[in-house]
Amino acid sequence: MEERKKLEAMVNEINMYQGQADVLNQQMETVKTTISDLNIASETLETIKDKKDTETLVPIGAGSFIITEIKNTDEVIVGLGAGVAVKKTVDSAQESVKDQKKDLEALLNKMMTDLNKITEIIVRKTPEAEALIQKLEGTGQ
Repeated sequence: MEERKKLEAMVNEINMYQGQADVLNQQMETVKTTISDLNIASETLETIKDKKDTETLVPIGAGSFIITEIKNTDEVIVGLGAGVAVKKTVDSAQESVKDQKKDLEALLNKMMTDLNKITEIIVRKTPEAEALIQKLEGTGQ
């Protein structure tokens, strides 16, 4: 009976680690999406930099756009998070985007390291649990 309790504890532990891995994967996808958005922002800022009265496409939803003219390419509004935004020069905005991207890439790397550690634990513990299952099935418990 003690081996059955040990098995239950091992299975619960593996399930807990698997749950952590799943949550980490979801968070990593969110971070990747944000990095992608920052790449688009960076490219857009580079494209409009020092251009006057330039035309662009503005998304209006459902894959639709309107053609519009940008009157002021010297300043942009940059989101800082928590619903806060500030007006910045294009150069300053590019620097902010670069810094945010750098921070998120560092976070993503840490998350990948953590996920690898969790995966290693799961890979190490799963055969132990399987061996205990075989043993219990062999003894008929």
